[in-house]
Amino acid sequence: MRGAKSAKWVAIAAVVALAATACGGSDSDSGDDSNAAIDPNGKFSIEVGEPQNPLQPANTMESNGSIVTKALFTGLVDYDSTGKIEMMNAQSVDSTDNKTFTVKLKPGWKFHDGTPVTAESYVKAWNWAAAPANKQTNSFWFSDIDGYADVAPEKGKAKATEMKGLKVVDDNTFTITLTSPLPYFVYKLGYEVFSPLPESFFKDPKAAGEKPVGNGPYKFVSWDHKKQIEVARNDDYQGPNKAKNGGVIFKNYTNLETAYEDLKSGNVDVLRQLGPRDLPVYKQDLGDRAVDQAYSAVQTIAPAFYTDQWKDIDPKVIQGLSMAIDRKTITTTVLQGTREPATGWVAKGVLGYQPDLGTDIFTYDPAKAKALIKEGGGVPGNKISIQFNADGGHKEWVEAVCGSITKATGVACTGDSKADFQADLDARDAQEVKSMYRSGWVLDYPFNANFLRDLFGTNSSGNQSGFSNPEIDKLIKEADAAKTQDESEKLYQELEKKLPEYMPSIPLWYYKVNAGFSEKVTGVKYAQDGDPILTGVQVKK
Repeated sequence: MRGAKSAKWVAIAAVVALAATACGGSDSDSGDDSNAAIDPNGKFSIEVGEPQNPLQPANTMESNGSIVTKALFTGLVDYDSTGKIEMMNAQSVDSTDNKTFTVKLKPGWKFHDGTPVTAESYVKAWNWAAAPANKQTNSFWFSDIDGYADVAPEKGKAKATEMKGLKVVDDNTFTITLTSPLPYFVYKLGYEVFSPLPESFFKDPKAAGEKPVGNGPYKFVSWDHKKQIEVARNDDYQGPNKAKNGGVIFKNYTNLETAYEDLKSGNVDVLRQLGPRDLPVYKQDLGDRAVDQAYSAVQTIAPAFYTDQWKDIDPKVIQGLSMAIDRKTITTTVLQGTREPATGWVAKGVLGYQPDLGTDIFTYDPAKAKALIKEGGGVPGNKISIQFNADGGHKEWVEAVCGSITKATGVACTGDSKADFQADLDARDAQEVKSMYRSGWVLDYPFNANFLRDLFGTNSSGNQSGFSNPEIDKLIKEADAAKTQDESEKLYQELEKKLPEYMPSIPLWYYKVNAGFSEKVTGVKYAQDGDPILTGVQVKK
């Protein structure tokens, strides 16, 4: 996470600061080598995992898929490294009331099959993605648009196939009308769920998910499942972020340690993250090719509230578990200082981040932890497990968290390992989590609502835990109804200060990119969603 990359579930252990952006990035100049001879058509490889779903923009809610879809599709807007909106396929997105938005497209854009990108390409794509029959994981992202409830009702049959809030004006203009004003809506448009789709997509959506036709800086070449995905530079691309290389090979790894060994031997060029084993040595190994950079993501563990264990739990029990975790020791030892203990649910670098929620539930205090668990009636069964994906470098810290909880409270705790991120997400989607699960979230857009509304709203796409609270839903509605973005941001800050009373999850730490790249490439920079900026990488001759 995206989400989406909504928001984007994060596959790997180290993760996240501002907006996911193809244009913005780190202020560092890591990887710059002005004296190197460059092959403008050279391709490079990057470490990823197998995407959970077909490569459809509205069906990607995890980081392995989103890094590919972002390469293939370009939406209306993006953000720079400061969080400022940048126009991409849109020439302008204007509104006078935060309810009706007029979108004007830059003319001349084409899909990879040569057909034009028009207003209809957006409107038809969004209506298709919103329809429940099409089973897109991010359908709920369209719920702000007037008529979504008729297309995707909570109960009963659909009353319409198109959202009445979407209107095509002409080939390069369309309007978006929301059910009610939303002051930060333009920020949401930067998420890849709002990408356009070509006419060919609708003839066979399943085939299009296997061989996507986008409008982005790269064109799809091939997908050898669980091995690699290849894309090539789109020479006809009209966007500001044209690729400085010939293409990318997304190499599938099920083990971060293996990927690191391949990096050192020159068999992969760019890593997104390192496993805990290699954190103590990678800077010495790689020198100026080592990356250590903050980005906007947060690691948490979440109870599966749909299980018998957590269904009617007193939040004091979860508060107690939180205070039983020695974040400082774990981040400085197991994670080698590459993470920072979390003090809230919103990641750093996001508009509305606040360092102090006025609570001590993030402070390690074994005596109080044990007392809170007892006051709350105890952990049912006096044991918990934490589900995680084995391919993401999580085993070591999960064991450390479990050890800290057991030592402080006597509650038995074990790791519940799934083979890979796809299996982990599938278990969450099917509500098969036995007790708790690792939940890493990276921003989709640089606003605190993305970490609050999109995770803890009862019907939100990112809410996989079954958490539901009428007070939180009410506060979300009030924050979304604010007249200005600043007011909305402040109301969401107040909402976050209420979360310790309800404990929808247990924040652990904020992520950083700890990665590296090979001697074959230069110009390697990382965006504030933690992903390498693919278009800026240059391949040496």
